[in-house]
Amino acid sequence: MSVRIITDSACDIPPEEAATLGIEVLPITVIFGGEEYLDGVTLSNRAFFEKLVESDALPHTCQITPFQYGEAFRAAAEAGEEAVCITLSGRLSGCWNSACLAAEDYAGRVIVVDSENVSIGQRILVLLAARLREQGLSAAEIAARLEIQKKRVRVLALLDTLEYLKKGGRISPAVAFAGGVLSIKPVVAVQKGEVALIGKARGSKNGNNLLMQFVQQSGGIDFSMPYALGYSGLSDALLQKYIRDSEPLYKGHVKELPVCCIGSTIGTYAGPGAVGVAFFS
Repeated sequence: MSVRIITDSACDIPPEEAATLGIEVLPITVIFGGEEYLDGVTLSNRAFFEKLVESDALPHTCQITPFQYGEAFRAAAEAGEEAVCITLSGRLSGCWNSACLAAEDYAGRVIVVDSENVSIGQRILVLLAARLREQGLSAAEIAARLEIQKKRVRVLALLDTLEYLKKGGRISPAVAFAGGVLSIKPVVAVQKGEVALIGKARGSKNGNNLLMQFVQQSGGIDFSMPYALGYSGLSDALLQKYIRDSEPLYKGHVKELPVCCIGSTIGTYAGPGAVGVAFFS
């Protein structure tokens, strides 16, 4: 029986890539003021960041409903397929709970996996699922492998600004002001399904060095598994600088680095100019 892989747009896999890989991506709703958009469908990542920098208030997102998941699961069942549904972290959104509720009507046919991650961390887990499907594994076998391997996923990111953390109420205006004056660049990671601050550096050069140190401390990158680099905003210039600064991590291992744009789920709080790396340790 063939396996359908279903996920949500927080994974930052664009529609064209998803179609090529045979992955179904359900869009999360993004709300700017009174306007609603479907992430990746009626709102591209570029359009999202254009709106973000022009808006005084932060947008917010709405989780995918049990009905929406149910429609996707029903389509898979009617096509005679099993399904593995990989959601963004249940600690960051209600998507996992919605998917679990919808899957109750398809016992044994649909298996839901909490990625315990988001953005490029969720992305590489979805890409692993696609790889396992190509190897002929069943939905249950794929889900079991993902539950084990997701514990090895590491996501580290360097933020260029504290402004959007301030807007989102994650830090005080005073802290944001002081950080701006001192050119503080925070380094964050996804730990136990949540975003945590793990370090700070003055300036992007020191920030890139700190990010590289954390990658090494995490055990290094398993290049036999999916990995990804991501950037937020309208330009990847800061990511390209990070790649140059961290050349020792990649040189001799790969010829080309997979780069993608970080979308609305994390971009709302990271703001433009963030760079991130996701890998299996």
